[in-house]
Amino acid sequence: MTLLPRWWPRGRFPSELPTQDRIFQVSPEVGLLTKCHWQPCPSQHPTILMVHGLEGCTESHYMRGLARKCWDAGWNCIRINQRNCGGSEHLTPTLYHNGLSQDYARIIQEITEEDRCTAVWLIGYSMGGNLALKLAGEHGTTLPSLRGVAAVCPNIQPAACVRALQHPSNWLYHRYFLKSLTAKLRKKARLFPGRWDLSHLSHIRTMWEFDEIYTAPDGGYRGAENYYEQSAARNTLSSITIPTLVITAQDDPFIPYHMFADPALDANPFIQLEAPAHGGHCGFLQRHYKYEDPFWAENRLCDWIHARLNSA
Repeated sequence: MTLLPRWWPRGRFPSELPTQDRIFQVSPEVGLLTKCHWQPCPSQHPTILMVHGLEGCTESHYMRGLARKCWDAGWNCIRINQRNCGGSEHLTPTLYHNGLSQDYARIIQEITEEDRCTAVWLIGYSMGGNLALKLAGEHGTTLPSLRGVAAVCPNIQPAACVRALQHPSNWLYHRYFLKSLTAKLRKKARLFPGRWDLSHLSHIRTMWEFDEIYTAPDGGYRGAENYYEQSAARNTLSSITIPTLVITAQDDPFIPYHMFADPALDANPFIQLEAPAHGGHCGFLQRHYKYEDPFWAENRLCDWIHARLNSA
């Protein structure tokens, strides 16, 4: 379930879908590269913001698949690259991490004020899901245009997820993420000489070590453990007061299901949890059904937004 959807045939991304490359300047030094798909008269349509997971980008299969479904539903959609992702390393001197929820609050503010988009929905996958939930708990009541958030396989307790990722049974995923992050840091160092000491890279063997030496200090944290604790969306779950959907699989290899047995989540009437027994990490393939493709989570996300819009 985790691996197969990446290669499952989806058909070509529709060339007729209008695409605008847009950089949101969330601070004087930091720009986020996005792919915007605007309906005619954008202010008259709901707008769906999408945030990918660790080492993903706007071109990740689930980002493209969900964007097409949202466009077909008559909604604007914006695929967002997190800092340094999708070839945007030159747009910021910083690394990206689990705590940067303010980046997406700034995008919501800009499209509300400049594009008159007053019905915004934020969807995040994995690390992007943690960011979406964190934002909802921190800013939900101060962002009137944010109508709801959804998170697919969110790493709401990053420390537990990194420990699971480093389990021997997950060596393939762990190796992929660590190799990709290492290569990205080397590219960043060429763009911003002298900012990072790369002499440690050859000795790093785990994600925890990478975050301890590079991610945490770059983000202003005392170390990996402090970074994981401070950036965890579980800290803000009880503060969420807008419609929220969490989709996770009980067999996700590195998002432990026990994290979701959280009183803050169970007791919050604004949060709906969907946790099928199978689905892997952001996979969720299903049999073909009439009017639906095999990508179960994408279909459920669209159904959920439709239901909220109809009830409103």
